[in-house]
Amino acid sequence: MNKWVKSMSALTLAGAFTASAVVPTFTAEQPVKEQLVKDEKKPTNVIMLVMDGSSDNVSTLSRWYTGKPLALDSILTGGVRTYSAESAITDSAPAATALATGFKSNSGYVGVLPSKITMPGVEGNEADAFKPVANVLEGAKLQGKATGIISTAEIQHATPAGFSSHATKRSNYDDIGEQQVYQGMDVVLGGGFNSLKDTRKDGEDLVEVIENNGYELVQTRDELLNADGDKLWGSFAPSDLAYEFDRTTTKPEQPSLAEMTSKAINTLSKDEDGFFLMVEGSKIDWAAHANDTIGMISDFLSFDKAVAEALDFAEKDGNTLVIAVTDHGNSGITIGNSNTTSGYDKMDISEYINPLKEAKLTVEGALSLLKEDRSNLEEVAGYYGLNNLTTEERQALTSSKNIGGTLAQLLANRANIGYTTGGHTGDDVFLYSYGPNKVTGLVDNTDLAKSMADFMDIDLEHTTATLFNDAEEALGKKGFEVSIDKTDANNPKLIVKKGNREYILEENKNTVTKKTTLGKRTLTATKEFDSIHFYNDQAFYVSDAVLKYIK
Repeated sequence: MNKWVKSMSALTLAGAFTASAVVPTFTAEQPVKEQLVKDEKKPTNVIMLVMDGSSDNVSTLSRWYTGKPLALDSILTGGVRTYSAESAITDSAPAATALATGFKSNSGYVGVLPSKITMPGVEGNEADAFKPVANVLEGAKLQGKATGIISTAEIQHATPAGFSSHATKRSNYDDIGEQQVYQGMDVVLGGGFNSLKDTRKDGEDLVEVIENNGYELVQTRDELLNADGDKLWGSFAPSDLAYEFDRTTTKPEQPSLAEMTSKAINTLSKDEDGFFLMVEGSKIDWAAHANDTIGMISDFLSFDKAVAEALDFAEKDGNTLVIAVTDHGNSGITIGNSNTTSGYDKMDISEYINPLKEAKLTVEGALSLLKEDRSNLEEVAGYYGLNNLTTEERQALTSSKNIGGTLAQLLANRANIGYTTGGHTGDDVFLYSYGPNKVTGLVDNTDLAKSMADFMDIDLEHTTATLFNDAEEALGKKGFEVSIDKTDANNPKLIVKKGNREYILEENKNTVTKKTTLGKRTLTATKEFDSIHFYNDQAFYVSDAVLKYIK
């Protein structure tokens, strides 16, 4: 164990959550050491950690809550501008697209170019709308690096999707999930099991595909910790995972984000070519939308523990770039509200923190215990820290049509915490970075993709050109008859014909089926590729390798 791990303090969050504080020691020689390591041309690794929907006040409040420094504190290097191509306030899908590909996009778009550009300074051409652009994970794959994604939401959710797939609608879990399975990543950990099989409109059993492709499929914390394969797929919930604050009480069979991060690093680092890993702490955002202060703090601290795991590896390795950032602000949370309009300069920190310490579960966790007839409403309120209800608080709860929202509002009022919205916000956010080529200063979210690509010697423009050719245009020039078969609306196919040869490419997959007719006989062969075929409802896009194969 290194100096960071030794300095980590076990801190209990209302008896149910353990956080860790990490305070590394930096020396004047460190930048020189980092440059020397880079010059040695060791395999490069990147660990990108995204705390979805967090904000600077969440980190401040979390630090006060624990009374200890955060792992993130030690690697604060700048700030990030988060706006999208069309708005000062971004949605998670274009935010992930910017972080992963270096391109701004529109609300709901994953890994494709925007159809609307209205924000000042955003370059692009609306004529290129919906064209796919390569992400850093795909670039790392082409270099032979191991790759992985982690999320505490569904693995098909916007942020992990932005680093592993392409879609014109972030809600299209069928296409996103299929691409992720056929993308050939080495480690995939998170929720979203239903989207692999049960809710699919195309009827495909992706669980069977995962197992047939050599993954060790795990579905519990114990299975994850005991797994030893080089390819690992963990699906720990039908949809999202529990908040860390609730996990040991309501879902003890699920792993923590730190445990998933540690396991992924240990698995991916076996690859001698290096690795790329994206880690998302997803539900800070969900708690922020609900103005659930406890959910925000607990999952922020859970994310901080995952950062500590990444830093522990990076310090030992010496050639790993770690970046941590939120993709956008959310909720406009403030330490101080209308209660503190006057007297704020005399208020003790305990007046903010002590009410929060009373909570034993998040809003989601507390509501999971609410009986249908609401007969245990006061008990549920107590789990969320609202003990000894006042007459006004009791009346607000009993008359509420949104119990969760009322619980969140009452505790925030007790803790003098303010909220301006239940939606995203357009503020600049903190940037955290460590290792060779660490990023500093105020940068755009697109700059982070470019910095990661530069560190791994990836040319994103070339990668896009390599992976995403307009198939109809390219193959038409070679004399092929090209058509798109939409007979099955849930599984369009590209049909390519010339002479006695026919090639069939299914959207989102990485295979080409070749049929050769010889008299009355038809020979069929299927070949796998290292990239997926993408269909944006207008055009099919395929890789150089596929174009070379079709002849």
